[in-house]
Amino acid sequence: MECAVIKTGGKQYVVSKGDVVSVEKLSDEQQIGDKIVFNEVLLVDNGSDTTVGTPFIKNASVKGTVVEIGRAKKIDVVKYKAKSRYLKRRGHRQPFVGIRIDSVS
Repeated sequence: MECAVIKTGGKQYVVSKGDVVSVEKLSDEQQIGDKIVFNEVLLVDNGSDTTVGTPFIKNASVKGTVVEIGRAKKIDVVKYKAKSRYLKRRGHRQPFVGIRIDSVS
C-alpha cells in the first residue's frame, strides 16, 4: 500500500489512496468534484522503498477530488476574569474541505 506525507494549509497529513482527508479551506473557487494536485510531497512509501524529500520530493504529486465543503463544529471562545465582572463569549466554526485521495505518484 502506497502512502505519502503531504503539506497543505501549514499542516502535514499522512495519506494513501482512497482516504478522505479534511484539510483547511483552500480557496473560495473550489466546488465539489474539482480535481486537486498537491505538489508539496514530503515523503513517499510504497511498502518496500521509502523516499524522503529535502524538503520536498521532485516530480512527486498526490491527486485528489473534492467531496465535501463545509464548516466544522462550533467551538466556544471564552474570555473571563474573576472578580471583575468581565466575560466575553464568542463562537467559531473553522471552514474545511474534504478531499478523497485518488492517486499517489
